[in-house]
Amino acid sequence: MSLQEKLNNDLKHSLKEKSEPAFSTLRMLKSNIQFELTKSGASMLGDEQVLQIIKKNIISRKDTASEYKKANRIDLAEKEELEASFLEGYLPPRLPTEEIEGVIHTVIRELGTPSLADLGKVMGRVMAEFKGKNVEGSLVSTLVKQKLSA
Repeated sequence: MSLQEKLNNDLKHSLKEKSEPAFSTLRMLKSNIQFELTKSGASMLGDEQVLQIIKKNIISRKDTASEYKKANRIDLAEKEELEASFLEGYLPPRLPTEEIEGVIHTVIRELGTPSLADLGKVMGRVMAEFKGKNVEGSLVSTLVKQKLSA
C-alpha cells in the first residue's frame, strides 16, 4: 500500500472515529497532495513526493507554532505542535547522527579538502544522499559546518 493510500485510509478512519485533530490535519494534507497532483497531471504521487509534502507541512506547522508563541497564543501554538507531531508519525524513522556524520565525512573526502566556502556544494551532495529519508536539514547543516570548520 502506498503512503498516499494509507493517508486516505487514515482520513476515512478518523472521520468514522470522529477524531477531529487527526481528521483536520489529514484533510489539509490531502488538499496539499491534491494540489500537487493537479499541478503535475499525475493520478498518484510516489511515496517520496508525498513524504516531501508531509515534511513541508511539518515545517510550516512548527513555524506557525513559533509565531503563535511569540504572539502569546499558547493554545494555538499547542494545536500546531500537536498536528506537526501527528504528521511526524508518517515519516520513516530518523537516521542516527553517526550515519549522517559518516556520509558527510565521505562526501568531504570525495571533494578533497573543501572549506566553509564550499558549504553549498557539500550540502547539496550530502542531502542528495538522504533523498527520501527522514533527516533534518538543519542538523545536517550544523554537522557539515562543524566538519568544514574543523
